[in-house]
Amino acid sequence: MNYYIFDISEMLLSHEKGNTWRHPSEDFSVSNIRYFSRHKGEVNCCVFSPDCQLLLSCCDDGRLYLWNASSAEHLATLSGHSGPVKSCVFSADGQLFASASHDCTVRIWCRSSAKCTHTLTGHTRSVETVSFSPDGQWLLSGGWDNRALIWRVQCGEMFEELRGHTAAVQSSVFSSDSQCVATGSWDRSVRVWTLHGGHEVVTLQGHLGNVACLCFSVTGMLASGSWDGTVRVWSPKRPACLFVLGGCERVWVRSLAFSRDGRVLASAAEGDTVRIWDTTTGVCVKRLQGHKDSAFGCVFSPGGELLVSGSEQLDEDEDEEDSIEERSERWTSLNREQDDEDDG
Repeated sequence: MNYYIFDISEMLLSHEKGNTWRHPSEDFSVSNIRYFSRHKGEVNCCVFSPDCQLLLSCCDDGRLYLWNASSAEHLATLSGHSGPVKSCVFSADGQLFASASHDCTVRIWCRSSAKCTHTLTGHTRSVETVSFSPDGQWLLSGGWDNRALIWRVQCGEMFEELRGHTAAVQSSVFSSDSQCVATGSWDRSVRVWTLHGGHEVVTLQGHLGNVACLCFSVTGMLASGSWDGTVRVWSPKRPACLFVLGGCERVWVRSLAFSRDGRVLASAAEGDTVRIWDTTTGVCVKRLQGHKDSAFGCVFSPGGELLVSGSEQLDEDEDEEDSIEERSERWTSLNREQDDEDDG
């Protein structure tokens, strides 16, 4: 599994010093490439810890992997699930992380001990998505049984069931104030719910394929990515669709991430390109290329200085002679050529 890391700290530093603000896309550059090489199957998800010290990944081999985020040192392999692990997430304080699996369970783990503290059973089919609330009190899961379940983190008990989707729930996310949740489904809809009472606030429709990923910005915008090859940016309170991004190529949008201030949105899809979008105009301002395989995930570091994108690449497919330096040079060259094309 390759991860490419983009450094935008210069832009942030310039802004903090009161200099003229530049669009974040102007400052994307390759800072480092790390190869995480112990996975024995497709990597389904990766997340930073809030302190940016750890990287957590989960895999079709039924395991979770903890890594030192800066050195790529393998710290621990966590077993317990009896099927592929589809999703993983850290709590906001970084002390816990959770995993969702094809074995119909959700597990909550302690970071310090790397031990499972709760096994949550309630789904009757594969669990595809799991999310912590920003306040750390709640956990949201969704799966092939068409249901989304809300759990109490402290005791591991089910708190509420959200019904309404007519097909598998593949994506989920909490709003930044922990008051609302959004779920995306194979029924091609996005539903937004109030946390307490489980009342559906709004159903957002427009996608022509399964809704595979969701992301809230700090300003309250909601982005959804679909198998139809588009990203839709919504204002749930209106409700209205603000932008439809992409769609020229019918590829599965696998992952979305807003920058810390919500000014840019990153999307990863099948193919080797990660796209950066201006959320005020809906324009693609940067295309980042270099993965040898489809880009499966993208995530901003908690401080906002880094964007990481990942793609699957099994050990036996890796060219040992293709060094980190060579891959970095190749990536830089590809993106310099892309920038020249865009400028032209």
